[in-house]
Amino acid sequence: MTALATGAGAPPVNPWIREARAMLVLAWPMVLTNLAQTAMTATDVMMMGRLSPDTLAAGTLGHNFYFLPVIFGIGLLTATSPMMASALGRKQRSLRDVRRTVRQGLWAAIALSIPIWFLLWHTESVMLAMGQSAKLSALAGDYVRALQWAVLPFFGYIVLRSFISALERPGWALVIAFATVAFNVLANWCLMFGNWGFPALGIVGSGLATTLSSIFLFLGLVIVVVIDRNFRRYQLFGRFWRPDWPRFFGLMRLGMPVAAILTFEVSIFNAAAFLMGLIDAVSLAAHAIAIQIASVSFMIPLGLSQAVTVRVGRAYGARNSEGITRAGWTAFAMGVGFMSLMALLMYGAPHLLIGAFLNLNDPENAVVIQVAVTFLALAALFQIVDGAQAVGAGMLRGLHDTTVPMIYAAIGYWGLGLPLGVILAFPLGYGGVGIWIGLFTGLAIVAVLLISRWLKRDALIPFAA
Repeated sequence: MTALATGAGAPPVNPWIREARAMLVLAWPMVLTNLAQTAMTATDVMMMGRLSPDTLAAGTLGHNFYFLPVIFGIGLLTATSPMMASALGRKQRSLRDVRRTVRQGLWAAIALSIPIWFLLWHTESVMLAMGQSAKLSALAGDYVRALQWAVLPFFGYIVLRSFISALERPGWALVIAFATVAFNVLANWCLMFGNWGFPALGIVGSGLATTLSSIFLFLGLVIVVVIDRNFRRYQLFGRFWRPDWPRFFGLMRLGMPVAAILTFEVSIFNAAAFLMGLIDAVSLAAHAIAIQIASVSFMIPLGLSQAVTVRVGRAYGARNSEGITRAGWTAFAMGVGFMSLMALLMYGAPHLLIGAFLNLNDPENAVVIQVAVTFLALAALFQIVDGAQAVGAGMLRGLHDTTVPMIYAAIGYWGLGLPLGVILAFPLGYGGVGIWIGLFTGLAIVAVLLISRWLKRDALIPFAA
């Protein structure tokens, strides 16, 4: 047989190209899964708006209050991903280690859910203490009491999604997430408006629909990992009651800083929205449009961040320094490259993007559109550093390096970025522009600090030459 026939004469594939292909294969289902989960929230908001402005306002209050403890739990539980990835890097068929990590991840999900349930049950009291109106506080409380039961199944879904991602087979999570979007729309339609013979529960129906959707998400992945032969051999739910305390507390040590990082980042955006409301309604409306556009584009570097954690974690477990380097820089180039393209779009065609939210021909929207264009110009710069910090955090997470990045996040977001935004917005009179400059500055500081630490990664790798 000739070399041509056997393929023996084919040139070897460049390892950087091979890494880029592997990264894309792993990342794109994660990106689309994140977009699907964002679509569920958007669906809830759109349907609440059809009930009444008070319902929408109460739902927004309730969901923001619900989201903070949930994002903390997501951060903690995603630490299962680098733990499983490094175990698989050390030994490709590391069934026992992976199974025990999943088990302790599910234990952690239960442990987290109990205090979160207690907190969310008292939403109305918290809203009243924050100075919200009695009517909105009561509606928000009713909504969250139906919504809060979504916490545990959603946390379970996060653990199982980390498992299939660590095995580099995230496609099932994508399929289930998109099926859940359709289920969530149907559940909202039935339970909020009383269609198909169901009672019209209003805002409570929306909370119940989200809870049912979270159960759908979790059970969907349970069925997959039990039936699919590639996952079934791990017997994830075997001897579920058996503790592994060293692994449980190891998960807490690795995951707590990740949870703190996400909480610092999300809470600064919540604070920015509150500050915009103190300026005027126009600034708040324009900010909501700009941040929604930025949030959608952020799903791409977020997916790359999740993928690079797995790729770096596998190379770390295999003690492959070159593989760590290739995986990290490949994802970084992809994330920053994409966000640079989005920056050009935001700066060059802002009206095209704003038109998805407002009627550009309505004179009543002219002032909001003008302010939103200004915010999008700042968001263009914001995109690049946001992508850099998101992927940079994922790169370091693959090395199990989470504590120092947490400190960086606290300094960048709350120590420098937000105070600068407040000073520029109020004493110096820059208004909403000042808030956006503060957001950009905080993200830029965190991005620079994270990449600086990555450049010194040999100190974090015990086997580096």
